[in-house]
Amino acid sequence: MIKKTALTIAILAIGAVPTMAATHYYVVHPHDSAKCSVVSKHPDGKMEMMVGGAHKTKALAESAMMSSPACKS
Repeated sequence: MIKKTALTIAILAIGAVPTMAATHYYVVHPHDSAKCSVVSKHPDGKMEMMVGGAHKTKALAESAMMSSPACKS
């Protein structure tokens, strides 16, 4: 019984860890500015427009920002 309970807790913990650590970075372009930036919060689309998709690391988002034509102006 104890082994079964411990195994169940371990499986639930392993399944919950990726969702807790899931942080994405977004390249956003404000409507009132020509300067892009990297943020960790999903833009709402009203004040900032997302350029591209979500990135797993901040470094990937920054490299995408540098290569995006929308951020070059």
